[in-house]
Amino acid sequence: MRDQALFDKIDLHLIRVLHTVLIERSVSRAAVRLGMHQPAVSGSLKRLRALAGDPLLVRSGGTMVPTDAALRMVEPAGAILRAAEALFSDARGFDPRSATRTFRVAASDFLDPLFLPRLVARIKQEAPLCPIDILPLSPDAHYHTLLAQGEADVVVGNWPQPPGDLHLGRLFSDEVVCLVSQEHPAVRRGWSTEEWLAAEHIAPTPTHPGARGAIDGHLDSLGLQRHITARCAHFSLIPEIVASSLLVLTTGRQYCERFASRLPVAILPCPVDFPALMYYQLWHERTHQSAAAVWLRECVRDVARMLRKQ
Repeated sequence: MRDQALFDKIDLHLIRVLHTVLIERSVSRAAVRLGMHQPAVSGSLKRLRALAGDPLLVRSGGTMVPTDAALRMVEPAGAILRAAEALFSDARGFDPRSATRTFRVAASDFLDPLFLPRLVARIKQEAPLCPIDILPLSPDAHYHTLLAQGEADVVVGNWPQPPGDLHLGRLFSDEVVCLVSQEHPAVRRGWSTEEWLAAEHIAPTPTHPGARGAIDGHLDSLGLQRHITARCAHFSLIPEIVASSLLVLTTGRQYCERFASRLPVAILPCPVDFPALMYYQLWHERTHQSAAAVWLRECVRDVARMLRKQ
């Protein structure tokens, strides 16, 4: 009887608050993500603590961290929310005009800078009632975990060797080139492999500890190492940094061409022979048959194809 009384006190909204607070590890950030006032989230957390008989979040220095009991709740709470979201929508098929489910896309900003704006515009045009969460690929959130825990429906980026246990859709390939300031000496005189390796390079911050991007992974295979003197977690800012320095950015031509017309930069061939960068979308088995997720992946594919033709 006690268990039934406890169960009757739990509703889906409370589970959503629990999951969001534990993922964000912050009441204020959870409130923003949930579209709630912070006192309301604090009140729900108080109820959850009473139900669990556990503090769930405790202070550690200047941050909040989940307790062991709370960590064990993250995956079950996410599973409940995913099941509830799919309970009726996928059973009836997916009608983008009337659907209200949330789409979650995790994407690297190594992509064409027009990709995410065009994707959001496409989704909002065809599925106007569906909220969209655009999530970063950061050292704090590995893409495999995001997909496995239901925090993302699809992840878009480029990997030298995508994991074999995820579904994969190829989007486009791109030539590796170098972006430099118009004042860089290599613009006038060119460069050898040795000069390119010795130049000062800027590279993105790894998406997770120990990660090797496509550029450095290939150099490793050749026994080569470039001279990285700057890293930036915000890839979209790197062209501006390059334009005002002698740093070298090595990445895909399609990305570089978006900046060549509005910044004092030049695109140079890379003296090292790189295979083409391949961009993919990845998704988990749990969403493979979902009608809504299939529709989302078709949007991703169509937007990528359209950009490639421009």
